[in-house]
Amino acid sequence: MAQSWKIRLSGTGGQGIIRGAMILAEAALIDGKNATQSQVYGPESRGGSTRSEVNISDKQIFFPKVVTPNILLTMSHEAYQKYSGNIEQGGILVLDGDIGKDGQHEGIDVYCAPVTVIAREQLGNEMCANVVALGVINSITHMVSDESMEESLRRNFKASIFELNLKAYKAGLQAIIQKR
Repeated sequence: MAQSWKIRLSGTGGQGIIRGAMILAEAALIDGKNATQSQVYGPESRGGSTRSEVNISDKQIFFPKVVTPNILLTMSHEAYQKYSGNIEQGGILVLDGDIGKDGQHEGIDVYCAPVTVIAREQLGNEMCANVVALGVINSITHMVSDESMEESLRRNFKASIFELNLKAYKAGLQAIIQKR
């Protein structure tokens, strides 16, 4: 049976949500899977809520947008409020830290990981929180290989910041993830 992932990454403009989705989609393509990536941004791209979506499948993808995700990452409280009510039953919700900690999500697997704290405190750069989040998501789902993710990171970052982002991805893979 083919595996199909419908991923929505959400947060605040400037957190690298769109770049994270592009990296994830490219990693899926490197693995030989089909992938699409789309984003929504505009005046909210700096400071307001933003989202980007990725479809990954072993089969052909006929519609590039994500209507109801089976994976949702929220990296801001505003994004949590805006998108957490629209997740496929049996889906996965990944929360940055304690965002949405009091929410009720029946039929959804909820995971919490201190994504931004890891980026800031372990790596010294909050700008790589998006890549930490990719590591967290992939540690839960194994949707792409670590080798393809590393290659996608190499293609998407200058050599001077590639190593930092590779460390960020690996920190996300090793993060303490609490399932609620």
